[in-house]
Amino acid sequence: MAETPPVPRRPSGELEASVLAAPWAAEGPLSAAEVRSALGGQLARTTLTTILTRLHGKGAVSRSRVGRGFAYSPLQDPAGPAARRMRSELDTQDDRSTALARFVSQLTCEDEQLLRVLLVEAAGGAPEGPQPGAGDDAL
Repeated sequence: MAETPPVPRRPSGELEASVLAAPWAAEGPLSAAEVRSALGGQLARTTLTTILTRLHGKGAVSRSRVGRGFAYSPLQDPAGPAARRMRSELDTQDDRSTALARFVSQLTCEDEQLLRVLLVEAAGGAPEGPQPGAGDDAL
């Protein structure tokens, strides 16, 4: 009798991102059943409830009591979970400087330019004159 191959695991965060896609696309709060329906009913009810509970605990969704269950609304835009994962990964590093340097060294020229602009804006300033290109000194 032939063995069935194992089901490949999803990349980290992919399941949460797919569950969050439903509330992002909705015009109002969704119950777990509505989220499940929006996902094509592919997830078990208990799995979906667990994911929504975890997302609530992480501050990615809010929930309000509706009948015996909850209705969920996103608290972040679609970029929020990616930013949270990047921050979480950085927080696990003993040498933050090296981790950030490696990250920056792998950016495209366009992403490096965007990061420079965002850092200036975050500091409360406005970019002055032409911004240095990717070949210039690191951030």
